[in-house]
Amino acid sequence: MKAKAIVYCEKQFGKMDGKIANGLVRYSERYKIVGVIDSTKEGMDAGEYLNGRKTGIPIFSDLDVAIERLKDVPAYFIYGIAPLEAFLTKERREIVFTAMEKGMNIVNGLHEFFTEDEEFIQKAEQYGVRIYDIRKPPAKKDLHLFSGRILTVDTPIITILGTDGATGKRTTALILVEALRKEGLNVAFVATGQTGLIQGAKYGVAVDAIVEEFMTGEIENAVMEAYDTDHPDIIIIEGQGALSHPAYISSCAIIRGARPKAIIVQHPPKRKHLGDFPYMPMPTLESEIELIETFSGSKVIGITLNHENMTDEEIEETITEYEKKFQLPTTDALKQGCGKLAKRLFEIFPELSRG
Repeated sequence: MKAKAIVYCEKQFGKMDGKIANGLVRYSERYKIVGVIDSTKEGMDAGEYLNGRKTGIPIFSDLDVAIERLKDVPAYFIYGIAPLEAFLTKERREIVFTAMEKGMNIVNGLHEFFTEDEEFIQKAEQYGVRIYDIRKPPAKKDLHLFSGRILTVDTPIITILGTDGATGKRTTALILVEALRKEGLNVAFVATGQTGLIQGAKYGVAVDAIVEEFMTGEIENAVMEAYDTDHPDIIIIEGQGALSHPAYISSCAIIRGARPKAIIVQHPPKRKHLGDFPYMPMPTLESEIELIETFSGSKVIGITLNHENMTDEEIEETITEYEKKFQLPTTDALKQGCGKLAKRLFEIFPELSRG
């Protein structure tokens, strides 16, 4: 059975910095999410707020109210915010301490490692709970350099890249995985960030927490582990950030380590500036596709939309526009699924039809 968990996402649920909580409400293999904490959306159904479909996951104003309403204490408290800031404020440290005091294990996706903080260590020992720092990399002796083994893999490897961070690349990847499994394929998914790992991905690494020298090798190793263990028909890899983004190099490492044979690009048409950098304009979809294809030596074979601030009519108009302009299948995975993309993959890789 999945372990019960509450996700803390104060003032960020449904927003860019709430992407861990957003992802867990949409999908979780490892945890049963029994509540989200965000006082600005108290009383709402998390799924209905996020996707327009009820999931039975309530949103609470704070932890005390959540536990009172739930009647028992969930086993895990997940810090569901992924901010640009490196460290917790004093107020938010106290919230995590309160969860520990109530007997909850802590799942932490931040770059700040609680297992290296003396106060957190003492609290965990005092209250008999455990801390899981999801982004904490292995010891350097256990990290992998690029080996070149990935060059021998003939299985189709597909990466979902994007034009910015927090565009929905992981969500689209998981929807595509499900669509391909419904077609009878053995599909391996490789996570490359903390949310995918918290959701329960079997394979993956939080690439942005790895020392640069080992980033490519760690991605290659994760893909090879999936390849060697599951012998999949196809491998889908979650992207991070954007290749053009000045603050991140994750996409570079993912392309070099995974050597994708085809790429899908996710884009938010209404987003005018990079999410955490409002002084920087978004790249155009044209420029990102050109950059990706030049850098990777691979082809972009489909486009997916992030529909933030778009009406259904605008989504349809944009899909029609992009398919005409780029001659590529285009979809909104959350609203329309990934059937178009699955069909295109079968056309490009006819071996998939033989399963």
